[in-house]
Amino acid sequence: MISIVIPALDEETALERCLESTRDPRVAEVVVVDGGSGDRTTEIAARLADRVLLAARGRASQMNAGAAATTGAILLFLHADTRLPGGFGDAVERAVAGGAVGGRFDVRVRGRHPGFPLLSAAINARSRWSGIATGDQAIFATREAFAEAGGFEPVPLMEDVRFSAALKRIGPVAALHERVSTSGRRWEEHGFVRTVLLMWRLRLLHALGVAPARLAASYLRR
Repeated sequence: MISIVIPALDEETALERCLESTRDPRVAEVVVVDGGSGDRTTEIAARLADRVLLAARGRASQMNAGAAATTGAILLFLHADTRLPGGFGDAVERAVAGGAVGGRFDVRVRGRHPGFPLLSAAINARSRWSGIATGDQAIFATREAFAEAGGFEPVPLMEDVRFSAALKRIGPVAALHERVSTSGRRWEEHGFVRTVLLMWRLRLLHALGVAPARLAASYLRR
């Protein structure tokens, strides 16, 4: 069975639709881990999730806390502004039954900008070629692989990329064609081209060995 962990911070506008998408007979539990929201996030989570936890702010610490509190054989980490597709549980279990230690979904960035279809295709192609995923793609892993990888590193940025790379070293990872949809708000709020260039620049610098703390400082200044 699958345990879904959702790190959240001030996500009252997105969380309800996210939680509604997690309904699946293969899901044993859905845990929302709040990082200190000041809005109605925990209220919504208490109504629709199985458990609500509080953890130190930061996706890595929140996801690690959620993983420690769950019991499913498969862990699926879902951003609060991302929605799962119908039948996702069967897709995940088929991948693991086929020998994958983890994996991710293709993604569709939703929003009004005409560049989102091209952006979505680029993200999926890059991920399929590299074997590396980002958190927007709903990364999943067996509990054993999660433990062997050491969970998510407590870094302020790129925790998803680093975890995905660790999974790849452990065993086969699945690139599912089923699509999650994720909010395009950060591209819409900060400028489409500017945000695309920033994210690719950060990924390049990370690959060249720049510390995540320095990258986070650049990201927050955007």
